[in-house]
Amino acid sequence: MPTVKIAIIGTGLIGPRHAMAVRDNVETELACIVDPNPAAQSIAEELKTTRYESVRAMLKACKPDAAIVCTPNQSHVSVSKELIDGGLHVLVEKPISIDVASGLSLIKYAEYRSTSLLVGHHRRFNRYVLAAKEIVSTNRIGRVIAVSGLWALYKPPEYFEAPMEWHRTAGPISINLVHEVDILQFLFGAITRVHAEKTISQRGFPAEEGAAILLRFESGTVGTFVLSDAAPSPFNFESGTGENPTIPYSGQDVYRVFGTQGVLSVPDMILWSYGQEDKNWTAQMLAEKVNVENQQTPFELQLRHFVSVVRGQSRPICSGMDGLSAVTVCEAVVQAIATGLPVEIRNFCK
Repeated sequence: MPTVKIAIIGTGLIGPRHAMAVRDNVETELACIVDPNPAAQSIAEELKTTRYESVRAMLKACKPDAAIVCTPNQSHVSVSKELIDGGLHVLVEKPISIDVASGLSLIKYAEYRSTSLLVGHHRRFNRYVLAAKEIVSTNRIGRVIAVSGLWALYKPPEYFEAPMEWHRTAGPISINLVHEVDILQFLFGAITRVHAEKTISQRGFPAEEGAAILLRFESGTVGTFVLSDAAPSPFNFESGTGENPTIPYSGQDVYRVFGTQGVLSVPDMILWSYGQEDKNWTAQMLAEKVNVENQQTPFELQLRHFVSVVRGQSRPICSGMDGLSAVTVCEAVVQAIATGLPVEIRNFCK
């Protein structure tokens, strides 16, 4: 079977990681990278591929089978539509869009042109997330009553400097919480109501720096989530799982899932229960370390899945509508902060 030729659009923080995954996969070929910044030429040379300054220039010179969009958030929709016009299948990095309306327009655009559209919520392929989903789905902790989540770390000043100054207006709700919302909905189903309070501002940029969030799920499960990109902390998904090689590993838990029969912490994967004993607060609880087998990195597994979708062998695990659902919740969090009131989430995904 011929290899799938994939272009990488954008070479900021995440683009090169996608490019290396494509380069190293036997089923794929790195067709090129696209980035108007002349500094990206050195990345192209390192990857031994061609750089184009625009999607238009790329499509005039060659036509890959597919593309991975790694541009700033506000350009995800326009760049993806341009690629779809060129007949390419698209994996767009999260968030699918900066608002619900434009995200929905992109989904309809791809549907009209019968083109595959996937959203890069790669943590759906993370081994700890998959292990947690198996435990929750098989009722090993009973019915889920509540979940508590954390994502806190300190982003340094250079994170907000050119060419990434757009981070000053795009805070952790759209950049980081959108990942967490997708995981939470992947594990526990749709979120239907949110309330949120913003954290104090230390940098003075237009974007928020974090929030404390209250969640209600369609199942009746409730949850809390603390978010901050200005608080030094080992309590974040990247540190806890070791997913991002640039962020030191801590192994700390970031989710605690409370069920009627026990509690699971993730990603340290400790399952607390009374074992065979009757439930009683005076009884000794038992701690079981859940074994989680090693596997390929989430980026590698997501790429394999993308190839399968491009070849018509699979349906997207994270579709455009899945990605839009996470944006919907994040948009509701922003509204809750602005109004100081709970926000009922209209289900744009049905």
